[in-house]
Amino acid sequence: MTTQTYPKIRKAVIPAAGLGTRFLPATKAIPKEMIPIVDVPMIQHIVEEIVRSGITDIVLITARHKHSIEDHFDFNYELEDTLEKKEKDALATISKSLGKMCNLIAVRQKMPMGLGHAVLCAAPVIGNEPFAVVLGDDLIDSTVPCTRQLIDIFEKEKTSVVGVMEVPQADVCKYGIVGGKMLNPRLMEVERLVEKPSPAVAPSRWAIPGRYVLTPAIFDCLREVKPGAGGEIQLTDGLQLLAQRERLLAYQYDGVRYDTGDRLGFIDATLAFSLRRPELREGVIELMKKHMGALK
Repeated sequence: MTTQTYPKIRKAVIPAAGLGTRFLPATKAIPKEMIPIVDVPMIQHIVEEIVRSGITDIVLITARHKHSIEDHFDFNYELEDTLEKKEKDALATISKSLGKMCNLIAVRQKMPMGLGHAVLCAAPVIGNEPFAVVLGDDLIDSTVPCTRQLIDIFEKEKTSVVGVMEVPQADVCKYGIVGGKMLNPRLMEVERLVEKPSPAVAPSRWAIPGRYVLTPAIFDCLREVKPGAGGEIQLTDGLQLLAQRERLLAYQYDGVRYDTGDRLGFIDATLAFSLRRPELREGVIELMKKHMGALK
């Protein structure tokens, strides 16, 4: 395996074409990614992480029912003009800032053929450059953005890297799990990737929660892997092939992860982010006390 020189990472991919069935009936008419954590849509938290990591070109893999995501990161002249005329300048500034936040490039995934296929849909826009992949279901709260942490590893090691977290042995069956050679307590050279293994055969307890920085070689790997269950192209299978062709690293990032694709995980994130808001903290604590009292 040879080390190749790559340009700086300028683009990130957000796969967001799913139906969001776990959040029905809310997602019958609203994209799951637009459901807010307090008053900020999930997708905005993801975009803010990417922008804080130094990337402003974002490839949104979308579907025909997801127009509101694109609209959210556009200017709304009527709304902003109305707010300014009513002297609600702070709200107008919030709206305008979303239009300035990033350069959003929407690409349709016309058929739901899996996460690997969604990433492959970005190939014409990414070209022959390294790029980040950030899943919208995983909110990672950290001082240094998780994506930035992975970019730093990529720039040092010049090879693909996935973010990982350590999970209980009983939970490895819920995730893609990596195994390989430890280079230091937080960094592994990946030799195996197993999608949702049983605890008895899992190669480690390091799980991938949806953060990747990848070389463009992943695209050829995804073109070559065969569809799995349901006819879907799995990103894990593409990464396994990538690990056979060039170095693939796994880095245990700093941060707290919330699975906002799960209802309890969504509630967990909502409480955590509410309690950080000075104007909401005391009220949220009182509400929690009230509901805990009602359970007695």
